[in-house]
Amino acid sequence: MPRVLLIEDDAAVRDGVSLALRRRGHEVAAAASGEEGLDVLPAFRPDIVLLDLMLPGKDGFQVCRLIRAERQLPIIMLTARGDDLDVVLGLEAGADDYIVKPARGEVLEARIRAVLRRTALPADGAPTAAAEAGPTPVETYGELAIDRAGLVVGKAGKDLPLAPSEMKLLLFLSATPGQVFSRQQLLEQVWEHSYHGDARLVDACVMRLRTKIEDTPRSPRYVQTVRGFGYRFGPL
Repeated sequence: MPRVLLIEDDAAVRDGVSLALRRRGHEVAAAASGEEGLDVLPAFRPDIVLLDLMLPGKDGFQVCRLIRAERQLPIIMLTARGDDLDVVLGLEAGADDYIVKPARGEVLEARIRAVLRRTALPADGAPTAAAEAGPTPVETYGELAIDRAGLVVGKAGKDLPLAPSEMKLLLFLSATPGQVFSRQQLLEQVWEHSYHGDARLVDACVMRLRTKIEDTPRSPRYVQTVRGFGYRFGPL
């Protein structure tokens, strides 16, 4: 079962979430502050982080950025409010998804599994049919190089540190260059939200991805906006 690092300063929430996840078989490390969570992280080596936004000392936004600077680890933000600004800032800081507290154990479990599914390698590293047939060529688009088999993206010869959601979004869009996908289609295909999900997940991820792969994020060549419809990869 996935190992979960929970960073939450409210003792009641921390205990409740920890208990719910342990009952479902997860190994959980719980921290009461951002500083404590950052200290625990290297030794615990979680598969995913549940991170409260409103923390004493280093808040959730700062902690998210610090984790992202070192590791491409899936992060779900926990927020006590469905506050638009908090959600947007959390997503822009690098979160892969968010949950509004209080959340039932089955909701936490479902969102954790969804995030891990979309950020995971193919089943336990098993070779795909393409891999068995031979090496997959690296796709090149301008200065951008995409190695689908190795999950590596580079630009001008340097590897780019993409977060899991950014990698999945880029791989999905670039698989069919020029095809336009609506935000809802991307939520269903990339984020696995089959219900009418939150388009801010898509928009924030596109914004973060552009800052890493584009020469000029405001005039993108790779991930382009088609106003009134959605997003597409190229044409370059």
